[in-house]
Order: sequence, then structure tokens, then C-alpha cells
Amino acid sequence: MRIEDSPRWIRARLGGETVADSRRSKLLWEDLPFPVHVFPEEDVRLDLIPGDAIRRHDGLVEIQWNAMDEWLEEEELQVGHARDPHHRIDTRRTSREVRVEIEGEIVAETNRAVVLFETGLPPRWYIPPEDVRVELERSDHRTACAYKGHATHYDAAGEEAIAWSYEQPLRDALQVKGLVCFYNERVDLEIDGEPWERPRTQWSRH
Repeated sequence: MRIEDSPRWIRARLGGETVADSRRSKLLWEDLPFPVHVFPEEDVRLDLIPGDAIRRHDGLVEIQWNAMDEWLEEEELQVGHARDPHHRIDTRRTSREVRVEIEGEIVAETNRAVVLFETGLPPRWYIPPEDVRVELERSDHRTACAYKGHATHYDAAGEEAIAWSYEQPLRDALQVKGLVCFYNERVDLEIDGEPWERPRTQWSRH
């Protein structure tokens, strides 16, 4: 367990009411790869929050993220989970030759990708949709990232939710808006003719 002071103004809302409002919250890392907000008890409207959405940590109150209607950091909505101040995203245009194959079929090939480097994750290669060779069908699968926003997923080449795109990304991911990325964990990826080993992450198929 690790805890850090946060200088950010954090609010949580439920049913039209602000149920947590704090300029002295802290960030707690415990059993997740990202932190959670914890608050002094006097900054939380405990009477308005379901009891099963509350956890206590040495006099501080944690509110279950998904139990709230929305979270605000200063005046900006937060997505997915609390943001880690030590987490970084960098996007870079690249002319490297990127090829994506599924079961021996080339599904995408480009030399005008944007590579996204994110703390703790493998590089992600975002490809212009016109350089994708197979039909992309929208999937019902949805994910949310605190740093990039809500992702739309696609089925392709017989694989479910094998690729995704950020149609309305957050600021950190504006450069990949509308581009398509395939899961390194589930495809065969070549960069400049060199095959890349499939990384093992929570998105791997076991």
C-alpha cells in the first residue's frame, strides 16, 4: 500500500448531488495498477452514498468509482479511474513499416502510423483506417481509459474485439483520433520487417 497527497480538487457526484468535494484528497495504491481517491471523512456526504460503495482506510474514505455518476478533477470529467500523476503517454508519428497479420493474412500495412508509448504498456501502433485491408465491424465491447478516453472496438478477420479506435479522445491521445490499433497480444506484428513478440498483458488470450 502506498499513499500520496494530491493537490487536485476532486469531486464525485451521484443523483445530481455532490457527495464528495475535497481539495485535500489523497491517492492510494493498493491492489490495482492505478490509484484510487481517498478523502477525509468530513469531505464526504456519507448519508448520500450506499454503504456497500464505501471502504475505509485509516480514517480516510474510498468511494467505489462505478457507484458514482461522474467524477471531476478541477472542472474536467474523469474517465475510467483516477489518474496516476506518475503515468505518462507520448504519441509520435513514425515512418516505420508496420504490418499486422492474423492467421497469416495481412490485415493492415502502413508507413504512416502513430506510435503511442504509455507507462507500463507495450507500444501501440495506430494505423490510418485507409491502410487497414479488412472490414472492421463495430463490436459491442467498450473500454474506458483515464488518459485516452472511451474506445470503440471492432471485430475483424474472424476475431472479436481485435482492434479499437478513439473517436473522441482525451487530450493525451488527440494525435490518434480516428486511427485504428490492433492488440499486439493477439496478432502477428512486424515493424520494419522484424517480427515482434506478443506481449503478455491482461488483454492476452489465454
